[in-house]
Amino acid sequence: MNDKVRDPREIMRDEMLMRDKVLAILNDGPKTVPEIAEVMDYPVSEVMYWVMAARKYGYIEEIKEPTEDDYFQYKLVKNE
Repeated sequence: MNDKVRDPREIMRDEMLMRDKVLAILNDGPKTVPEIAEVMDYPVSEVMYWVMAARKYGYIEEIKEPTEDDYFQYKLVKNE
């Protein structure tokens, strides 16, 4: 993982590309932002942008009860 701090505009530009990766990871089941970041090998701060964008656009939703570490898990929204 690169330790260089990127400009938030760069991170947001990557959102559409990274959304598919986030959704693929969540296809295996609910995960927290730190868990998604670990799998993607990206900083939590960057992954948070992408998770929040996916949530905003209705691709994912949080599970209402936080984990023991007080993180919310996110899961795919079922399209019915």
